[in-house]
Amino acid sequence: GHSWNPGALGRTVQGLSAVLLALKRRPNIRYERNSAMAQRLGRELDYLMEHESSLFGSTSGSPTQLVILDRKNDPVTPLLTHWTYHAMLHELIGINNGRIDLSHVPDIRPESKEVMLAQDQDSFFKQSQFLNFGDLGVSVKEFVDSYQSQSQSHHKIESISDMKRFVEAYPEFRKLSGNVSKHVTLIGELSRLVSQRHLLAVSELEQSLACNEQHGTDLRALRALIANPKIQPENKVRCVVLYALRYEQTQGNAVNELKQLLSSNGVDADMVSIIDVMLRYGGARERQSDIFQNENIFSRGKNIFKGLQGTENVYTQHTPALAIMLEDLVRGRQGLHWQERLPNLDPNARPPMLGNENGMFNQDIIVFVVGGVTMEEEMTVAKLNAKFVSQNVRVLLGGTSIHNSRTFMSELSTTFFP
Repeated sequence: GHSWNPGALGRTVQGLSAVLLALKRRPNIRYERNSAMAQRLGRELDYLMEHESSLFGSTSGSPTQLVILDRKNDPVTPLLTHWTYHAMLHELIGINNGRIDLSHVPDIRPESKEVMLAQDQDSFFKQSQFLNFGDLGVSVKEFVDSYQSQSQSHHKIESISDMKRFVEAYPEFRKLSGNVSKHVTLIGELSRLVSQRHLLAVSELEQSLACNEQHGTDLRALRALIANPKIQPENKVRCVVLYALRYEQTQGNAVNELKQLLSSNGVDADMVSIIDVMLRYGGARERQSDIFQNENIFSRGKNIFKGLQGTENVYTQHTPALAIMLEDLVRGRQGLHWQERLPNLDPNARPPMLGNENGMFNQDIIVFVVGGVTMEEEMTVAKLNAKFVSQNVRVLLGGTSIHNSRTFMSELSTTFFP
């Protein structure tokens, strides 16, 4: 159920307290009201700070908030295919402590079987980590083109495959700019996987399920996707999970039919069981917020027409719930809604007045997500920090893990129910 493993709780308190000591902060703690795990973590951390007050100092006048969230209130974001570079690498290949294992890639060179990602040593990655996949290809092509003009070679480069052949043909290019040749390899592998797994089709349906209320259309598309032998079983299950979360309270939903359809199309019973696990973990009864904006007639109407404006990329319509929350907190929109949803751990503490509609002042917001964060949320925080840098607003994001869709579903299936 929704409860801490004692060892994990202890390590999490240690990790958070180490961050606070390094930053020399003693924050005001807020937590999501519907999360016993968020409240427990807050209480344990508060007890430690009180017990070690000589190290942590006082909270009075502190412009720092620690906001403890629970992943169950937004189970959608970790289930989606995200199209920025860093997120794609983690989703499709996997990043483990900054390392990427490419030993499985066809025809990989021995020196490229494992590569490192580090912003401080890799200027291309630092500049490109939040680019979407289309812009990423343009960015790396510009770099290869600039070298090509210096070396006076005349290879025609119009695709990722052309770039890979160029890098192979010019070993001195690999030496001169090892980081970029590494990224040509990584982007080539991402391109191969997107094509092999038919991820554009999968992503279009995911985004529709996450962002738009159109039951009949979604159901038809989902049946066709499940019946398609070229789609990976885990991607079929992900889409059914999204359908189950969105239409859980819709009369006549087809969750049971879709589970049977998955089974009859050869999807393993353990994978199918994830659908029920997810509903028990983050279904409508467990969530505090209306992440699908379909609980009242006004937001539902807005939602139906969201996809008709013609301005959004169909693969990137979704906005993480964290982005909306942080924008409100930073701008000082501390209405009753947020004070009820994110109460202070100390009931005697005054509601924080960190900003106002006319402007913000120095403030630090530390967000910690019990149940893990995603690369998409990392990008949300990076953009927010850049947007409000002149107001000295700093947001720091952490969590119990950094999830992709595979690790999120795997963790729930193995740990959520004893």
